[in-house]
Amino acid sequence: MFVIPDRFSYTVAHSVEEAVELLHTLEDSKVLAGGQSLIPFMKLGYASPKSLVDINRIPNLDYLDDSGESLKIGALTRISRLCDSELVAKDYPLIHDAALQIADPLVRNLGTFGGNVCHADMGDDLPAVCLAMNAEMVASGPSGQRVLAAKDFFVDRFTTLLASDELLTEVRIPKNRRGCGGAYLKLERRVGDYAIVGVAAQLEVDGDGVCRSVGIGLTSASTKPIKASEAESWLVGKSLSDEVLDKASTLAMNTSNPLSDIRGPAEYKKAMVKVLTHRALKLAYKRARGGL
Repeated sequence: MFVIPDRFSYTVAHSVEEAVELLHTLEDSKVLAGGQSLIPFMKLGYASPKSLVDINRIPNLDYLDDSGESLKIGALTRISRLCDSELVAKDYPLIHDAALQIADPLVRNLGTFGGNVCHADMGDDLPAVCLAMNAEMVASGPSGQRVLAAKDFFVDRFTTLLASDELLTEVRIPKNRRGCGGAYLKLERRVGDYAIVGVAAQLEVDGDGVCRSVGIGLTSASTKPIKASEAESWLVGKSLSDEVLDKASTLAMNTSNPLSDIRGPAEYKKAMVKVLTHRALKLAYKRARGGL
C-alpha cells in the first residue's frame, strides 16, 4: 500500500562540493542517486525527507579503476556496470556474484554501488561484500575527505558513520592478488528478492592451499551487515579441509543474530548461515586455487 509522500524540495547538484554544501544547509536532506531504495521508502511512508539532493549530474563519479593498489569504484557506478564488466568478472568474482543477484535488470540499471552501500539495509548485498573484502569508504564533507573502514562503517540498520552533510564518493577494494578468490551465495524466496540470508567470502591461499587471509560478510544475519570475525580468525593458517570449513561455518552461524520475519524464523536463518558459509568458502577456495 503506497502513501502520498509529504512535500519536499528537490535540488540538483553539479559537483561534490555543491552536494556537500546543500546537504549541510538544507533541512533534513537525503541524497538521491539511483533511487531504488529511497523512492520506495518514501512511497511506503518509511522516509519523509524535507529535501532531496540529486547527485546524478555530478561528473566523474561513475568509474571502475584498478590502475593503482586498489580497485576504486565511484559511488555512482551502476550495478549493471559491475555485472557487465570483464574486469570485475575475472578479477573480482565476489563483487560480480553479488551484483548479478541484486533485484532485477531494471533496478540494476539505475541502482548504484554507493547507494546500495549507504542504504545499509541488513538485506542489501553489497555491504557484506565490502565487509568481506575489507573495503574503504571515501567520504567528502565540509571539512574535506575522510576514509572509513568498512568494518566500522555500518552502525545499525539504515545507519552508517556518514554524517548528515557527508557524501560517499568512492569505495576502495584491495586488489586481488595471486591466490585470491571470492564468492557470494544468497538464499532467496524468488529471484530478485531480498536475501533470506547471504554470505560473502573472500580468501587468499598460498601454494599449499593454506589460508593466508579471509573475510566473511553476512547479509540478513543481524540488524545490520556484519563480519564473521571469529570464523575469519579460525581459518587463518589452516588448510581448508571440510572439517575446518565446517567449524568456521559453525562459528559464523554463532555470530549471526537474525530476525524472524516473513522470510523465515530466526532459527532457520541461522541454520542457513552455516550452510551458505560452508558453500561460499568452498567456492572461494576453488577459485583461489585456480588462480595459483
